[in-house]
Amino acid sequence: MRILLQGPVSPCLTSQSSNSKSARGPPIKGKFIFLSTINCSVHSQRDARSICLSNSRSNLRSISAKAASVEVSTGTAASDVLKALSQIIDPDFGTDIVSCGFIKDLNVDEAIGEVSFRLELTTPACPIKDMFEQQANEVVAAVPWVKTVNVTMSAQPAKPVFAGQLPVGLQTISNIVAVSSCKGGVGKSTVAVNLAYTLAGMGARVGIFDADVYGPSLPTMVSPENRLLEVDPEKKAIIPTEYLGVKLISFGYAGQGRAIMRGPMVSGVINQLLTTTDWGELDYLVIDMPPGTGDIQLTLCQVVPLTAAVIVTTPQKLALIDVAKGVRMFSKLKVVQQFGIPHLFDLPIRPNLSASGDSGIPEVVADPQGEVAEIFQNLGVSVVQQCAKIRQQVSTSVTYDKSLKAIKVKVPDSDEEFLLHPATVRRNDRSAQSVDEWTGEQKLQYTDIRDDIEPEEIRPMGNYAVSITWPDGFSQIAPYEQLQTMERLVGIPQLIPTQA
Repeated sequence: MRILLQGPVSPCLTSQSSNSKSARGPPIKGKFIFLSTINCSVHSQRDARSICLSNSRSNLRSISAKAASVEVSTGTAASDVLKALSQIIDPDFGTDIVSCGFIKDLNVDEAIGEVSFRLELTTPACPIKDMFEQQANEVVAAVPWVKTVNVTMSAQPAKPVFAGQLPVGLQTISNIVAVSSCKGGVGKSTVAVNLAYTLAGMGARVGIFDADVYGPSLPTMVSPENRLLEVDPEKKAIIPTEYLGVKLISFGYAGQGRAIMRGPMVSGVINQLLTTTDWGELDYLVIDMPPGTGDIQLTLCQVVPLTAAVIVTTPQKLALIDVAKGVRMFSKLKVVQQFGIPHLFDLPIRPNLSASGDSGIPEVVADPQGEVAEIFQNLGVSVVQQCAKIRQQVSTSVTYDKSLKAIKVKVPDSDEEFLLHPATVRRNDRSAQSVDEWTGEQKLQYTDIRDDIEPEEIRPMGNYAVSITWPDGFSQIAPYEQLQTMERLVGIPQLIPTQA
């Protein structure tokens, strides 16, 4: 199979993605991984990973050499420690881990030379967390007065980065990854299940949602001890079943087998299963999408804040035609912007891979050291990279600078950064409260907005817009595409990039 992943790179990872410039198009809400079934070598992926780790070790040696020359600052002992830690630069963002906010709970006792702190990464599945821990220990230990260093590794709490009213069951899920093919029988469910268990093996909290009501695959591919879903009478929430620590939801576990019902009813069942389940805290929820581009797929894409998408196909022309339809569907729903996909993985068709799907034990669990497991490990690393980068990008894409009294905008996947006057943004609202939907008549007048207006809060709305709350209580949805067309502030101090 061939896996192709499009998306940014995590602030805690060093794997490299291909350079692919985004042409202007529909705003982005997620990224793609593309998988095609073809017996092909993955040496390039292994080599890339080896180079990545080699470069990381080179960086570590460089950092260690620099740390040896750290001098005691004229400030506090804590400043000495932070100065040392600021030498560790995130290889993807070019920003040190102190500026990234990774250092938590710093305790310093200069008298006895003891330092302790927590290094909080963006995800527990960070594949180079051990290397970060080693770097942190070495640079702090090189401070002259330090005798003992205690580093605790942790990850940020699971929570969605997107604003808006999410169902309770989805409010503690960090990333939702859709695995789609738009064509049946190409290995989509195999990829979804093995990807989920790979992420779990990397240390993440993972769930799988089987969205195929007509032909659920999860009950065949995974065999939990409890094969029936239960309902918590107090919370009125569905309790997922589990297998090897991964939470599972499928219509096949509802005791109904396969559904015989019309489309609107199926959409309602899927919505209920997904949003009323008590998923708990998850780092990744993998959704095994049903084939096609109909009501079910539209419902899922519109209800769920997708972070990334994995596309699975075979090399045959007929399968690729359906895949193209699926990509266009995601594009129209603002899940992706383009077909440029820098991550490609080849998964060979093997009898044992098919057999594991029938046995109830995922291949990456049955043979964790095998060729298939290695390919899924590379795929898992890429998924972690993309999701973490997206979260970092959207959380800092639009901010308010009180000193400049201006809104800073840096659209994800763009190097351009510019400033907008808050009043300009507010006056350009295109919602029904500001513009008549039928006539197009402007209801919000220029003089209705004060020139000194300031936003109270700015929050991301997926990877395509932000929600801005104003003093009058109005919540404005401002798409990045629209912000890029507004009149910009000029004649003020130039934006200075963050210095490493």
